[in-house]
Amino acid sequence: MSTFVKNNDLPTFRMLKQKVAERMLQSYPGINPVISEWKGQEIVDFQEELLKNVNAHISEKWFYTHMKSSHPKLPRIDMLNLLSRYAGYANWDDFRYECSDQTVAIVKPVNPNRYFIFVPALVLVALGILFLLFKLLSTREYTFRFYDADTAEPITSTIIEVSVLLPNESPVSHLCGSDGSFTLKTDKANIRFSVKSPYYQTDTIFRTLDKFNRNETVKLRPDNYALMIHYFSSMNVKDWQKRRDQLNRMIADSALIFQVFSKEVPGVELYGKWEFINKLTLPSTGLKNIEILDTRYQEDRITMIRFRQKEARR
Repeated sequence: MSTFVKNNDLPTFRMLKQKVAERMLQSYPGINPVISEWKGQEIVDFQEELLKNVNAHISEKWFYTHMKSSHPKLPRIDMLNLLSRYAGYANWDDFRYECSDQTVAIVKPVNPNRYFIFVPALVLVALGILFLLFKLLSTREYTFRFYDADTAEPITSTIIEVSVLLPNESPVSHLCGSDGSFTLKTDKANIRFSVKSPYYQTDTIFRTLDKFNRNETVKLRPDNYALMIHYFSSMNVKDWQKRRDQLNRMIADSALIFQVFSKEVPGVELYGKWEFINKLTLPSTGLKNIEILDTRYQEDRITMIRFRQKEARR
């Protein structure tokens, strides 16, 4: 009989403790099936069981050291033999022989289980990193510059508001710089945005983006009525009756006309059609050199004007 105990038999010893617990359940059906959780009376009952069945005694300290905790070393061979006899085997070697196949079956799945957890996690992390790299590498900066469709000159003297239209998202607004352009970073293959400017017609632009040419030009059609109103307010026109007739044809009878005041004098004043025409055309009326902020149309006639009067230069 071999009396040599190897520490690599620790998995087999754990199985022996399980068999001991199963044997105790036969005598004490209500005992906790997990031997490491025994305490107090359960340990006393186990001591009595050993004494009665294999004529052996163990101390409470020995139980806590080898049975209740995961001690790094196996007990002495004589203790392994008596525990094996209590569990129904001839001795420790007999238990090892009978349970060797079961021990392998229990120990081997440990590492494969780790692979089932860690390998998918590593794959997901790798895919996430690749996705972020793709986004970074495919994101490029595009510059859009706006030109007058009639004169082909850059539009730099008025406000240009751009609203980028994204699928399933609210529009993202941009104000063009003083050079009449705006810059956008995107990884999309195409883009759609609306353009609004006081003296140009509102338009929606759709562009397929070229990653090799990231400077785009957009032509805007002038809002001739808005330009004419601005012209009438800033130029000395001799034939004022002709000017009134033109304004009458341009502006709808029910049009709403708002004058927006400066930040220093907040507020809005509402004009009717002829009140506005009179103030714009009759001498000494005060509406001079106005700046159009917004216009709206219905059937080629203005239905709404929003404007402010520029301060006179000192």
